[in-house]
Amino acid sequence: MLWKISFFCFNIFHPIFTQLVINVRNQGGEVLQETISSNISDDTVVLEYQNSDGTLITQFIDFKREVQVLKALVLGEEERGQSQYQVMCFVTHVASDDFIPSDALSKLRQKNKGTIRTAEENRGVVNKTLGILLFVPEIGIISKHAASICSEAMDSTFSSYSDLEKWSLLLGKPISDLMTMVKTYRKPLEDIKCSDVSNLWLPCVCRLDLYIPWYPCRLKFCKTSNLASSTYKCGIKTCRRGFRFSYYVKYKQLCLWDV
Repeated sequence: MLWKISFFCFNIFHPIFTQLVINVRNQGGEVLQETISSNISDDTVVLEYQNSDGTLITQFIDFKREVQVLKALVLGEEERGQSQYQVMCFVTHVASDDFIPSDALSKLRQKNKGTIRTAEENRGVVNKTLGILLFVPEIGIISKHAASICSEAMDSTFSSYSDLEKWSLLLGKPISDLMTMVKTYRKPLEDIKCSDVSNLWLPCVCRLDLYIPWYPCRLKFCKTSNLASSTYKCGIKTCRRGFRFSYYVKYKQLCLWDV
């Protein structure tokens, strides 16, 4: 059985792992190429793209554990003393209905692969203050995939206490069990903002804005012509969303973009 829609189709073929390559236009008018992969056996989705400045953004969602990892690989600014890239991971709780399920994504097939897509709905910006520095080798407690995703961010993987509380309820574990993942905890983030610091070697609270310019956020259902109460999958709703993360850094040098 094949459900046809304007841009994509649902196919009864149901592989364990699938990948889509989508040309998308971001809010600034640039055309980027996103890769979206789904794994139905693990019930996970990975979305990845590279900005024009070279920043590589990875979004990982573990639907079973309601875990989202947003990873940013930011190239260094050699003229300001940074010879290498930085990797940051932001590990947060995610509502399972904010992205179409992995099994539905695995059935999507693109009809016009060269088309440039634009998100239908802007879901705004999520502001998150992340006062917890995670101990990466232990974060398999919440998702077995998270540690490998953040393996290059041993000293820059962040979360919040409120996220830990949500996973505690979901997993049926006391919050003390999850605290083994915590390397340091700053409550609250009262340090000066990096945007207000001129000395590159002072500690401060960094702000990093990340955007997902296009993702399939919801399934569409249409009514059949003969039965008013019967529906079928007839499309996807696409969205864009921004994230503004605030987190502590030892040096302003690690947050040169926040000016």
